Amino acid sequence: MLNASLIRERARGFLVENYWLAVAVVLVSGLLLGASGFTAVGSIILAGPISVGLSVFFLGLTRKQPVKFETMFSGFSNFVNTFVLGLLNMIFLVLWSLLLVIPGIIKSYSYSMSYYIMADNPEISANLAITKSREIMDGFKWRLFCLDFSFIGWLLLSALTFGIGYIFLAPYMEAAHTVFYEEIKGNLQF
Repeated sequence: MLNASLIRERARGFLVENYWLAVAVVLVSGLLLGASGFTAVGSIILAGPISVGLSVFFLGLTRKQPVKFETMFSGFSNFVNTFVLGLLNMIFLVLWSLLLVIPGIIKSYSYSMSYYIMADNPEISANLAITKSREIMDGFKWRLFCLDFSFIGWLLLSALTFGIGYIFLAPYMEAAHTVFYEEIKGNLQF
């Protein structure tokens, strides 16, 4: 298994050729989600399709497949499934967070691979994607937390730039999460 620094190194390697495209994809998806966030309904509708589209884009990038800007909208091709996935993730995380913050954080790591799973298997149900995410994250939540924590310096630096630095950091973090998914998915069975 790769440690956080090796995952980050691989992520940087995958971004070398398509870094600015990845920045554009993350920026536009963030703007779409941010603009839809003014209404709760808009955010609920777009969260799943945009997240799955991002996962498809970054999976293509890390698998050395040709990627295009339009790939980020691929989550809309299976709108019902991706919408339900985003909705279920939100509902489950809110319910777990009602218990306290820590259970919500733990479950967010449990469900974190569901968008990648649906990107790899668009025909599966949202509930099965979440279940499979919980299964493959069993024993790996702490490792993903450590990977996220390894970006703390960059996140603090981004905060000092009033969030502008995050525009350039987000593709790197997303690529690292994708490398992490590729590392742990193993022989995922459906």
